[in-house]
Amino acid sequence: MSEPTEQEIRDRAHRLWEQAGKPEGREEEFWHAAEQELRNEDKSNTLRTPDTL
Repeated sequence: MSEPTEQEIRDRAHRLWEQAGKPEGREEEFWHAAEQELRNEDKSNTLRTPDTL
């Protein structure tokens, strides 16, 4: 899998924000957390090949 798309990050960040009780003024925090989660999921993908490392 390649880098997460902006839409994937946006969707994940929104879900994290909702789970945290929709706090105001923390958009960047949730964006970065979502981006990191998606990248970590990619690294744990069992279908990785030398081309995707």
